Amino acid sequence: MPNVRSVFLSDIHLGTRACQADRLLEFLREHPSEHLFLVGDIVDFWSMSRSIHWNSAQNTVIQKILRRARHGERVVFIPGNHDEALREYHGVAFGDIEVAEEYVHETADGRRLLLIHGDEFDQVTRYHKWVAVLGDMAYNCLVRINGWLSWVRRSLGRPGYWSLAGYAKRKVKRALEFIFDFERSVIHHVRERGLDGVICGHIHWAAMKEVDGLLYINCGDWVDSCTAIVEHFDGRLELVDWDGVPDRQPATPLLTDTVVAERKVA
Repeated sequence: MPNVRSVFLSDIHLGTRACQADRLLEFLREHPSEHLFLVGDIVDFWSMSRSIHWNSAQNTVIQKILRRARHGERVVFIPGNHDEALREYHGVAFGDIEVAEEYVHETADGRRLLLIHGDEFDQVTRYHKWVAVLGDMAYNCLVRINGWLSWVRRSLGRPGYWSLAGYAKRKVKRALEFIFDFERSVIHHVRERGLDGVICGHIHWAAMKEVDGLLYINCGDWVDSCTAIVEHFDGRLELVDWDGVPDRQPATPLLTDTVVAERKVA
């Protein structure tokens, strides 16, 4: 039986060394659902044009998504900028997977949320793609360095998980300004559409909050932070920070809840 009503994932970046497919598989096994929404950058064609890293876990992710669709789960794929080649197929179904340019999802409690990847509101990606590609390469380097640092921390017995990319975003003022500008642009668009909020991705910065009376939700990513959004059968939404620990602590029952799975130290 479905564990939750809906699952929202973005920025998996299959085809790259940084993709954390093993942890995504753990999350998917724990969260069967009625609806699965893939909110862009699922396959990273940008990185694959330079070099391809495709392991058995990434292959299993694809197989598991296809299997869920075959068994009756509704799967909607909204391409992002890294898999933008698939945008020309919006309105087409590949097997049991629907491809959409965007999607308006109505939660169980009646809120109407725009599902969109979000690169449309990134001025660098839209008008200076070569800068975006360089930034993507630099980000991938940070993530690979972070993997080495995580190994060192585990070897030293340091608990928890520390994100180098997240630290850089918090400390670099321009990065924070970019994130806030992105949020404001998305919320402005949603307000013009007369919707209640948005679920997006793109910036690899998971969030769930109210902005000017509207709900702003970002799925985060499965490269650095391993986060997802789930909707329960009463319409309640949760931001899940996943590390494969099944005994997660219950979230505080607010308008939007956050569940953080404590990181298991090897």
